[in-house]
Amino acid sequence: MLSYKESLKILKEANALIEGHFILSSGLHSPQYVQCAQLMSKPEKALKFCVSLSEKIKKEFKKIDIILSPAMGGIIVGYEIGKILNVETIFSERVNGEFKLRRDFVLKKNQNVLIVEDVITTGKSSLECSKLAEEFGANVIGYASLIDRSNGNTAIKKKIISQIELNIPAYTEEDLPISLKNIKAVKPGSRNL
Repeated sequence: MLSYKESLKILKEANALIEGHFILSSGLHSPQYVQCAQLMSKPEKALKFCVSLSEKIKKEFKKIDIILSPAMGGIIVGYEIGKILNVETIFSERVNGEFKLRRDFVLKKNQNVLIVEDVITTGKSSLECSKLAEEFGANVIGYASLIDRSNGNTAIKKKIISQIELNIPAYTEEDLPISLKNIKAVKPGSRNL
């Protein structure tokens, strides 16, 4: 498995950890952004990250029937993890603001579902996927992500398995530090596309 230092080095080499003023999918503001699309666009680096995360997942979860990922950011990560673990992988998409299964994807009653994401900050997308799985009667066994930047501040009650935990501050608009107020904010996420 990759160490924290090795993981951080790969993120920086892939230009996946960037500095500035970002509005996250959650609506929070941050001085750093993890652009996993940059990591996933570099196959050799992405494979190292995904293999390492898959090893952690195998240690934690004994029986995974299906992986569910939220669109957009989770699709490629979910697919790669599913390929490595040889587990069927599907994704949910927003329809009128709510996650739905499309493309004839289904979850079965009592299936063990692992939610796989690129980045978890507040856990909102993961929890929306969890709610969707529960509507089908499936059993959400846990959560996995390449990056956990939640700093423990998420409504997810089950364990989150991540390749790397990053302690990156996030602020509400009302609590922005002056250093961020002076930088134009950009919103690189995909939630509201």
